[in-house]
Amino acid sequence: MTHIPRLVLAGLSGGSGKTLVSLGLSRAWLEAGISVAPFKKGPDYIDAAWLGLAAKRHATNLDPFLLSEETLLDLFVEKAAESHLAVVEGNRGLFDGGDVNGTFSSSQLARSLQAPLILVIDATKMTRTVAAIVHGCATFEPELNLAGIILNRTAGERHRRILRQSIEHYTGIPVLGALPKIAENPIPERHMGLISNREYGGQEAILTGLAQTMRESCDLDGLLAIARTAPPLSPSGRSPWPLPVATGQARPRIGYVLDAALWFYYQENLEALRHAGADLVPVSLLSHDPWPELHGLYLGGGFPETQAQELADNAAVRGSVLELSRQGLPIYAECGGFMYLCEELHTGNTIYPMAGVFPLATTLCDRPQGLGYAEAEVVAANPFHPQGTILKGHEFHYSRCLARSHFTGHGDRPPMALKMLRGSGMLEGFDGVSTRNTFAAYTHIHALGATHWAGKFVEAAVAWRDGQRGQEGQE
Repeated sequence: MTHIPRLVLAGLSGGSGKTLVSLGLSRAWLEAGISVAPFKKGPDYIDAAWLGLAAKRHATNLDPFLLSEETLLDLFVEKAAESHLAVVEGNRGLFDGGDVNGTFSSSQLARSLQAPLILVIDATKMTRTVAAIVHGCATFEPELNLAGIILNRTAGERHRRILRQSIEHYTGIPVLGALPKIAENPIPERHMGLISNREYGGQEAILTGLAQTMRESCDLDGLLAIARTAPPLSPSGRSPWPLPVATGQARPRIGYVLDAALWFYYQENLEALRHAGADLVPVSLLSHDPWPELHGLYLGGGFPETQAQELADNAAVRGSVLELSRQGLPIYAECGGFMYLCEELHTGNTIYPMAGVFPLATTLCDRPQGLGYAEAEVVAANPFHPQGTILKGHEFHYSRCLARSHFTGHGDRPPMALKMLRGSGMLEGFDGVSTRNTFAAYTHIHALGATHWAGKFVEAAVAWRDGQRGQEGQE
């Protein structure tokens, strides 16, 4: 049995303010000498990155769709074990999930973690009605421990007094915070939520300001006391990480792109590769600095369209990635990484050359082209996913894939390895284009859900490294 003080912070919908509250509370507690283990109900990269900045340690994604309940609990306990407090930010509305039963919802996550839940409510132009909403949320799922309320965007002292009295009189649930209206969102939003921390300066000043707002407007001691009422947990005791594969005398070196163009990675994916036996080296598609010797390459997601000109201008790196793919280097790419491996990136009336590994292009659209959970069957051989496997993942992309015939007038789409059972994919219900040892898809995976992936990647890197050394020995 493991005792971990913990809270889940959720809202009635997206945009309720739960992210700013989660950031501010995490930083306020940290400044008070309380170490915080941050978690984000996935799938999410941007909010998780901000949470990591707020708590000054990597945030962990917890997703009931991507992870089994046992793995989710084991991961949570491991990552929270050395902290004073675990803060879990939910997503969407509290009860919003994949079906009428609320499967994979924030409420399901709170129940799985047996965590007290704090509900953040946008109280704009409401008073007593909020009490009815709180009453409904408190009784909708009997096993949910709705332990407190934080009110957001309150108009003044009179508004706050009526809200607090109404909620506590009709529901008995304490109001533990009442935030004023903030004239301007300190972190602007766009189509995937908050602007990424890599695109917006002054992060420390923003987080310090949010912490001050929470100290002035929330009962931090009361929230901490509620967190400490969470019951002990009983994890399985098994490690959620992959077993190491045989790597020979030295660990293979896998590069992962980390720059302003590509930086969407589950930290658990990187950690899984290390557990499987790889050394990881950050590299950049934007820098002109030479790369070290690599035995594999991982291109995560991101916003390559924001750096399209810089990516196009770095012809040396584009050519190097193409040549490494032709040589058979194991390369795995997700979403933004896939966009880079295509021949072209179209934004508005401008066409930018990319690496040219695949005879495809992508074009940016005004509306989402893939959004939400995805599921796919692996239908073609590749180094990373065994045929017949059912992959669970997610898509978040405003770009659309174009087969060569769409942008040159001739040619067919290359063979694809994933048949979409749920989600959009690239073309005609398929995703996962593959050539030689290069694989790219719009679908993001989580290494602790796709448990084969890290070991397969490391095995492919070892085989390529040893094959290259064998060729050198024959020369």
